[in-house]
Amino acid sequence: MFPENSRCSTCDLRKPARSKHCRVCDRCVHRFDHHCVWVNNCIGAWNTRYFLIYLLTLTASAATIAILSAAFLVRLVAVSDLYQDTYIDDLGHVQSVDTVFLIQYLFLAFPRIIFLLGFVMVLSLLLAGYLCFLLYLAATNQTTNEWCKRDWAWGQHCPLVAWSTSAETHIYQNMHSRGFWSNLHEIFLPAIPCYEEKKKN
Repeated sequence: MFPENSRCSTCDLRKPARSKHCRVCDRCVHRFDHHCVWVNNCIGAWNTRYFLIYLLTLTASAATIAILSAAFLVRLVAVSDLYQDTYIDDLGHVQSVDTVFLIQYLFLAFPRIIFLLGFVMVLSLLLAGYLCFLLYLAATNQTTNEWCKRDWAWGQHCPLVAWSTSAETHIYQNMHSRGFWSNLHEIFLPAIPCYEEKKKN
């Protein structure tokens, strides 16, 4: 699967398995996943677990801020008894406070907190989705680079024909997957390479 004398055409070094030459870092990265602009580094074999922990802490932080902001607004409404008040509408009728009026009041009274709540809620969902995607890749022993190339290659060699019912079904098989627990073990507890010193005669 990996030729013994495979060399990178860019840096002229022996290529590690599942590697790719990063244009930004200008080096071959073992088990290359992607180049992350957040940490200004490539994500590969030796730091994927740290990147997953980093994403987990970011998601937890954003979710915590969202929960605290929502709890503050709920507590504010409960203490001030806003939901029991009334207001006079444009026609001069007395109306009880409903959810729409309450949201408008909070938006006008506390715009920064409302914007913060909306921002961190969207951020939490995006980060959680990305984290789930990377955990799926880790559980199936794939990298983002391999996953993108698989979809591109499948689209190039097996174009979808919606009206053809006799087309063969093409199933992608991941050659790197060794089972759920072994895949996670490879990510979170990677084997450290041992270099034996040559004995001098």
